Amino acid sequence: MTARFSGKTAIVTGGASGIGCAVVHQLSGEGCHVIVADINLDKAIEVAESLPAQSIAFELDVTSEAGWVAVMKYAKDIFGGLDILVNSAGIGFADNFEDMPLAHWNAMIAVNLTGTFLGCQKAIKLMKKTVTPAAIVNISSIAGLMGGEDIAGYSASKGGVTLLTKSVALYCAGRGYDIRCNSIHPTYVDTEMLDPVAEAFGDRQIMLDGMAAQVPLGRVAKPDDIAGAILFLCSSEAAMITGHQMVIDGGQMAGLPAQHTT
Repeated sequence: MTARFSGKTAIVTGGASGIGCAVVHQLSGEGCHVIVADINLDKAIEVAESLPAQSIAFELDVTSEAGWVAVMKYAKDIFGGLDILVNSAGIGFADNFEDMPLAHWNAMIAVNLTGTFLGCQKAIKLMKKTVTPAAIVNISSIAGLMGGEDIAGYSASKGGVTLLTKSVALYCAGRGYDIRCNSIHPTYVDTEMLDPVAEAFGDRQIMLDGMAAQVPLGRVAKPDDIAGAILFLCSSEAAMITGHQMVIDGGQMAGLPAQHTT
């Protein structure tokens, strides 16, 4: 294990589960102080207490501007500043477009897009004051690069994250801030976020097998697959990468499957 992030401080939203939890563990394993920010404080505390590097749980509703102001103040007061922000908190609903409840649309926009906007905005205010390079990674999706007939709200929210990321990257670069901003676009990832889909299928393995059949590498992603790429984008090895959309999809968006030969 390396120590690429020794002495650095990160905030990871959605850090108590799924991709966020994997990111938290990998960052801490490389020496980073992590603020495990999650709406579920009990789980965030459990995760923070299991980490090797000094880490702290923080109850955060990413849709709350006051919450974001508070967590940034916390990072400054406890650790002296902020080097890394990973916007991993997210929700999703699959709906028939004509029957989609407005509440589903509003919730996805609020958590996935507005939450990411607030995180970037408040992080920049703190990061620009530090003398070391900083990095923001926003979790979008391959659904943020293409539509889906039953995930219009999710695609819209994640598509917004895609272009927000590029705009933030250009904003920081244009002002001479040493802050990079990139987005990650995973395929299906076997996390708690798939639980409602699994319930609808009635069998989680059947669901995963069906998803894997759409991925050329033949499997869905694991949280650690995504976390490893996020750490790369946060590291000095990615010092020349900003405004980039990194697709982690097992080849899913590379092109069409073989269907033109016998």
